Amino acid sequence: MDLTAKQKYELKKFVKELEECQARHTELITVYIPSGYDLNKINHQLSQEKGTATNIKSASTRTNVIDGIEKMLQHLKLFKRTPSNGLAVFSGNVAEQEGKHDVKVWSLEPPIPLKTKLYRCDKRFMLDILRDMIAVKEMYGLIVMDKREGDLALLRGKSIVPIASLKSNVPGKHRSGGQSAQRFERLRDEAAQTFYQKIASMAKDEFLPKLKDLKGILVGGPGRTKQDFVDGGYLTGDLQKKVISMKDLSYTGDFGLQELVDKSQDVLAKEEIAREKQVMSKFFELLATEPGKVAYGYDEVKKRLEEGVAEQVLLSEACEDAVIEELEKIAEQFGTEVEIISTETMEGAQLRELGKIGAVLRYAKA
Repeated sequence: MDLTAKQKYELKKFVKELEECQARHTELITVYIPSGYDLNKINHQLSQEKGTATNIKSASTRTNVIDGIEKMLQHLKLFKRTPSNGLAVFSGNVAEQEGKHDVKVWSLEPPIPLKTKLYRCDKRFMLDILRDMIAVKEMYGLIVMDKREGDLALLRGKSIVPIASLKSNVPGKHRSGGQSAQRFERLRDEAAQTFYQKIASMAKDEFLPKLKDLKGILVGGPGRTKQDFVDGGYLTGDLQKKVISMKDLSYTGDFGLQELVDKSQDVLAKEEIAREKQVMSKFFELLATEPGKVAYGYDEVKKRLEEGVAEQVLLSEACEDAVIEELEKIAEQFGTEVEIISTETMEGAQLRELGKIGAVLRYAKA
């Protein structure tokens, strides 16, 4: 499920606060703890890093790094275990004047499970992982397979989230002595069908509950296996309709998932543009035929939002961040859907010229 407007707003606010922090030397500490990771191991690593920091030549940098690590270790005592989505922790001396001390610590359980473990000391906090979460607009199912193994994952924004993996029992191409070629091929076919059924069952369990938010399914792998799987009708009808691309790959597993995403960039770009065109076409069609069911411009849309009559708000990516955050926050209160529209399409450019902000209303305004 995509982030709610409230989650996006809170995450943006958190990131913006940390973006304003900058050190003169590599002394701002960033730690990402993956979901399910042992917090004791992080505490042990931080203690080791604190020992290593005693070798830093610059006295001020050494002091700031050690103080930042100590502050973080004290803060982590507040947690009995790693939160379910993992934890992002940041600390350092953020005093504006050189020679002053103002060591602060921040922590956040992100709205999407963290998969990355990271310790970094730099002049700025490492925030790309959190920025990536804010940018998430779509979710795609990924299936990578050959006759040996199959992997399922979700693509959220630029992040690949592995969710299931399965090894097959399909025999290799060389048969054992005494087996006829015909019988051996029959056994291989039966084992392959069983494997495809298991992959389809996993896909049903993992993807079907997310069907409303699933923009499409990408399938890939070496050889013909993926084609046999898709053409064989193993996926349920609803999931079969979601298959938008099949790609030939050199790998399976984690490398295969990344390769599938890399090779599908053309498809993903077209899908996003097509979705935006569909959203904007509805808006402009209503504007032409039932103008009472739309609003546009900051003042008018904000008014309709606050009245609770806006069904969908369309915000050009050319809008100022503060405006987007403000309207998203109001939209969250009334369960209003918010769409960020690029300026790369003709429809997106038209929205920009119309005041950058539009809304489809639940019923015609008086």
